[in-house]
Amino acid sequence: MLERNCNPAAEALRAGKKISSAWVQAASPITAEILAEAGFDVLLIDMEHGPGDIMVLMAQIQAMKGEKAVPFVRASWNDFVQIKRILDAGAYGLVVPYVCSAAEAQAAVKAAKYPPEGIRGIAGSTRAAHYGYNSLEYFDTANQDIFVFVQIETPGAVGNIDEILRVPGVDGIFIGPMDLATTHGFRGKPGTPAMQEIIRDLEKKIKASGKALATVCNNFADAKEKYERGYNMITLISDTTALGKVAREEMGKFRKDILGE
Repeated sequence: MLERNCNPAAEALRAGKKISSAWVQAASPITAEILAEAGFDVLLIDMEHGPGDIMVLMAQIQAMKGEKAVPFVRASWNDFVQIKRILDAGAYGLVVPYVCSAAEAQAAVKAAKYPPEGIRGIAGSTRAAHYGYNSLEYFDTANQDIFVFVQIETPGAVGNIDEILRVPGVDGIFIGPMDLATTHGFRGKPGTPAMQEIIRDLEKKIKASGKALATVCNNFADAKEKYERGYNMITLISDTTALGKVAREEMGKFRKDILGE
């Protein structure tokens, strides 16, 4: 849980600042702790493609405690029950995948907000609400503190982006380049000129709206170029792919320098 029920990452994003983030995809409290100690502003715990459940999520967020990193979570779907459980576990940010319309964006926002702004169920016994200790402090600030990204991944979402951007409570747009390219017929190839044109048009509209703009990157040079284009948050590394890369590099050195292959 954050001190004083505040969300410095949300404050920075709403002010148009640039922040760092990392994917937490291994469903491991250990990798969450390592990345939090590295100093990232946000750890984006992936419950869409990662294998973790709610109990693992709670352990990951607990492992971050005491560091500045704010726990954001990508939900597996735009489901108000799962979103409620994610927030009750102590997440302070959401990335809601596969949002294709203003109605779906509004549903994501409502799932993240207590009434009257939304439909999130309220309980003082949860981790987020301090297990019953001074729960009203959390209730009074949660609707403002929790940051909501919706993820744009389909031609329908691209066509409806103007309406999605007008939905109150949508704090930012997370562009999912791999799914976006795949749903446009360019499987896994977001770098194709046609896709880059679509992405650049999305970037222009999102920046003009004043909402935060986020995505992923291939490497730090790619991240730097995107930050310079106006992105506010980029997932710079993933625990799983970073470990895989280092492991392959070390094995390559072993085969070459030790085995002489």
